[in-house]
Amino acid sequence: MDKLDEIRALAIRHAGVNYPGMSRLSIHSSTEPSELSALVCDPMAIILLQGTKRSVIGDKVFEYGSGQTMVVAAEIPVMGQIVEASPEKPFLAINLTLDPAVIMNVVLYLSATPELQMQPGFAFSMANAELIGAWQRLLGMCERPEQIPVMALHLEHELMFRLMLSPHAEMLRQIASIDSRLSHIRRAMAYIREHYAEQLSVEDMAAIAGMSESVFHRRFKAVTALSPLQYQKHIRLQEARRRMISKSADAASVSLAVGYNSTSQFSREYKRLFGEPPRRDAGIVQTMIGSG
Repeated sequence: MDKLDEIRALAIRHAGVNYPGMSRLSIHSSTEPSELSALVCDPMAIILLQGTKRSVIGDKVFEYGSGQTMVVAAEIPVMGQIVEASPEKPFLAINLTLDPAVIMNVVLYLSATPELQMQPGFAFSMANAELIGAWQRLLGMCERPEQIPVMALHLEHELMFRLMLSPHAEMLRQIASIDSRLSHIRRAMAYIREHYAEQLSVEDMAAIAGMSESVFHRRFKAVTALSPLQYQKHIRLQEARRRMISKSADAASVSLAVGYNSTSQFSREYKRLFGEPPRRDAGIVQTMIGSG
């Protein structure tokens, strides 16, 4: 049994279980493909163990499969879809929400590197045997929960060290730094998420990031694959969808609540992102939740 087979067996046994002391680690499993769905992805590291997933970020489409990792460095809107899964070979993935303090502890032991050009806020790579082994040892704590208080953080440091030796190193350094270009962009991203329903200008956002408008726009798009105003639109529409599903609200009131002045424009943009008009989409999701 190779390392991927061993970690798959662990993931199947513990999928969907939350362990105290490892709240940022989650295991996802599915026995069937899924519809394309939208979310804002927090900074995290992901390893896909089995199956295939498609991610749409901005105007870019990525498909990745067994043994591949994805690292997300900022709160990026992602459309995700499981495209290959079955009861015999379920989709399996492990997610770890990143802690900048843990990354910084690892960075302090590594030699400094000059700051590079603005990195994208996401990247994919194939995991080597050492990185897979680090994921396996961290996941193995689920078999020994009594050891989690002592060993889990140590093993997370090992995983971050292995990721720092991968193509994701510079991105991780920027997550850890409180004064990196990425941290300035994330400051503006957080402001947009907090004030998504307001009429924001690129000038205001750039000022929050401490950059000129042209530099801010270029760096923001390098991180998110979206312009600042497109990012705001995604946040608005995802909040609108949440309200439509959880409150059974009408499109007109929701569109106003998330910052649209035109219900027809809201409906057009909602359908473009989610594939169905607001009320129909909400009904489909509510039916899926009810049957699940």
